[in-house]
Amino acid sequence: MMNTVKKTPSVPDLVKKTYQGFSKLNGEHPFKDKVPLGRIEYQARFKKGGRVAFFHYDLAKEMGLIPKNHPNQMNAELEEMILKTFSLVIINEYDIENKIKFSPEDIKPHTYMATRYLQIQHPDKSGRTSGDGRTVWNGCVRQNGKTWDVSSCGTGATRLSPACNINKKFYQTGDPSISYGCGLSEVSEGYETLFFSEVLGKNHLKTEKILAIIEYDKGLSINVRAYENLMRPSHFFGHLKQGNYETLKQVTDYYIERQTMNGVWENVNHKNDSEKYHYFLQKVANIFAKTVADFEDQYIFCWLDWDGDNILMDGGIIDYGSIRQFGLFHSEYRYDDVERFSTTIIEQKQKAKYIVQTFAQIVDFLLTKKKKNINQFTHHKISKYFDETFEQYKYQNLLAKIGFKKTHHEWILKSQMKTLRDFRKAFTFFETAKSDRGPYKVADGITRDAIFCMRDILREVPQLYLTTNKQLTPEEFIEIMKSSYAKKADLKLTPLRLKQIQRFQKSYFSLLKSVGKHFNVLESQMLLDITMRSSIINKYDRVTGDSITHIVNKITKTKPKLKPDELFLLMKEFTLYQNLDPDQKSESLNPEPRQKQIMQGLYSIVRECREGL
Repeated sequence: MMNTVKKTPSVPDLVKKTYQGFSKLNGEHPFKDKVPLGRIEYQARFKKGGRVAFFHYDLAKEMGLIPKNHPNQMNAELEEMILKTFSLVIINEYDIENKIKFSPEDIKPHTYMATRYLQIQHPDKSGRTSGDGRTVWNGCVRQNGKTWDVSSCGTGATRLSPACNINKKFYQTGDPSISYGCGLSEVSEGYETLFFSEVLGKNHLKTEKILAIIEYDKGLSINVRAYENLMRPSHFFGHLKQGNYETLKQVTDYYIERQTMNGVWENVNHKNDSEKYHYFLQKVANIFAKTVADFEDQYIFCWLDWDGDNILMDGGIIDYGSIRQFGLFHSEYRYDDVERFSTTIIEQKQKAKYIVQTFAQIVDFLLTKKKKNINQFTHHKISKYFDETFEQYKYQNLLAKIGFKKTHHEWILKSQMKTLRDFRKAFTFFETAKSDRGPYKVADGITRDAIFCMRDILREVPQLYLTTNKQLTPEEFIEIMKSSYAKKADLKLTPLRLKQIQRFQKSYFSLLKSVGKHFNVLESQMLLDITMRSSIINKYDRVTGDSITHIVNKITKTKPKLKPDELFLLMKEFTLYQNLDPDQKSESLNPEPRQKQIMQGLYSIVRECREGL
């Protein structure tokens, strides 16, 4: 018998097998076939001069792009694969009009799509000219029963940008005469999205994530983003505005199929379209009720508007250029976008409700094939469902803020609603208190200062009561929660404030005693549990939009420049530091001395900006 020698794979073959997942991100995407009128396709070419500034090893493993046992270290082969896959720029209308020639070997074999969606800043206001202005979709990958969309921002100027349609001309990618419309993005944008999205994601908010950042000269970059489903309400609304029944149905069916395929929604065998679309509508209403309740309670400013452009369909956060997390309830802040001011945090609820109302209009259109006026859906039953669901989430969020475990929530909501309502009224009274200074201009808009930090009072009350066994005096109460924005005139102990301080403490301790009695937990143990949980939930130094801006500025100026692996570890350490979930196991990465030094600087920034915008 002859001995057979097993052939050892060559190094290129091993590399190809190790990173074969990247080959799927070649511009092909099922949305192209399922919604033919929902996109514009562009040829693309390799963009030279890039280097990998960041790569998310954990996310890449979850997506199946690299093996689970791959070290969190960059190597020449992996960097080459990342650049080969994502370092590209589209060949746009300007290039074609001006007959610009490109090397054939640099041109990608497949086209990449820019999707169409409604945008309020376009003169058209119906979605015919708007959509991805500087982004293309790289494709999607499926791993462990979940499909991920991948898109890249900064890949060139498409015909769907506001500048192109306002000025009625095509732009060359990188045209210095315009800013948003030149088709490029900056490294700082990628870093801001990276740190913000990781922190918010760690704390159970849905958000796109940064998979990779490719850096070029002059601080430019391509920022690669990944999420389970990158569809926005605006992907539907443009086709609704235009009355495109077939395309609207295609988008809706595509979205329902993806959510079901990903296991996000139940795989329900609907008897007919009516059941299917009403199931879809209820899901959307629930999602947006929860989303805006969470935004309000975590002080997240996300510019929601009627076009549904700045949010994902499942309430996920996208496009961090218009995202902020406030340290206090700065509920009168408005972003100044030159031509108009944004919504406030409180107004986000009505915008979300209008988005849900628009989906009621969509469902009716899909079932009757007749497009009715949006005003006919003002009192649709889904609006009542939205309001009721929003209130449920608001109460659940408040219980979580206090420090109650989820196992306590249902019982409190069933048997202690009067006490909980009293506490919420007192809590809201102080949370919404504003400085006598009134509104004033800030760098990017207008605001009016909140004067009380509710995290501080929730964190300190159980601890002090556990120590002293007595309620706080009004003076102590105000002293604990006053913010750096509060002046002497803002802190007067008026009769109404005295009444609300009493109401706050009475209802707070009544809830603790009732829960302890029902669940057979000693009062001292109950206070200890709440103290421990609240100290994490209401962390003293919590990241804000201002702090993220300063952090990114510090990182970009760090010398010597951070390597991709250093940035990955720094991001992980920062995210762990900002974990506000008492039920999550704490971790430690044992950073190197340089990492520790940088982190100390980041801690200082977060503390300094903790009450800001």
